[in-house]
Amino acid sequence: MEQPTADHMPVLYLSHGAPPLADDERWTAELAAWSADLPRPSSILMVSAHWEQDPMTVSAISQKVPLTYDFWGFPQKYYEVTYDAPLAPQLAAEVAGLVASGANPLHVDESRGLDHGAYVPLVEMFPEADIPVLQLSMPTLDPQELFEIGRRLAPLRDQGTLLVGSGFTTHNLRWFNPGGGSDSPPPAASAEFDQWAAEAMAHQDVDAILDFLDKAPAAQEAHPRTEHWAPLYVALGAAYESGSLESRSVVDGFWFGLSKRSWQLG
Repeated sequence: MEQPTADHMPVLYLSHGAPPLADDERWTAELAAWSADLPRPSSILMVSAHWEQDPMTVSAISQKVPLTYDFWGFPQKYYEVTYDAPLAPQLAAEVAGLVASGANPLHVDESRGLDHGAYVPLVEMFPEADIPVLQLSMPTLDPQELFEIGRRLAPLRDQGTLLVGSGFTTHNLRWFNPGGGSDSPPPAASAEFDQWAAEAMAHQDVDAILDFLDKAPAAQEAHPRTEHWAPLYVALGAAYESGSLESRSVVDGFWFGLSKRSWQLG
């Protein structure tokens, strides 16, 4: 697959990790290497598993606000992480022009900072925090609706915007066992789902991915709730061109039993 040019950005779906991702030297190196291989974006639009809000809403655009530390029970150092990226009011206007309508305007939450699904990977991928970032809520978990939102956002790629869906390829926190070590063998269900996902993406089987609860092995074990898979639907829509979906798996492997597989699309 040809390296994308800066005037037609790729689309990413990444497994973002919890705040301790920053302590995983292998994973942080993988994310840093990935970003170094990307054309430099003019702006970044993040769709995170951790923000579901209807009507569709974007993060603050008129004033800097603190990050959204949407987790609990971690050491204090994780609540002291900062990511002071520029605001993206122009991108918000462009998003509104693509997805909003008179009956369904795009809302702005001026109190909303980037949540950990957005800033945790960005700290590793774009540590200078010098690219404008906007976060967009998921108004639904319906696969077809999110895919269509992605289709409508696709023109942003031609303006240099990097669209990022941030979730987790498998996400069952009952599997998470800190005592087992980050490289411990994954549960069979996690491994089976990961293999299916890799094959479905390689075969460009968009219909199966959208219908994963009925098509994938161990789907309900891998995703007891679908919010961490749902950002992929937006990424698929944004990258789907003329019935084709080129992709490559950039990061693979498991972290405390969870699949951290991540793709670059388009």
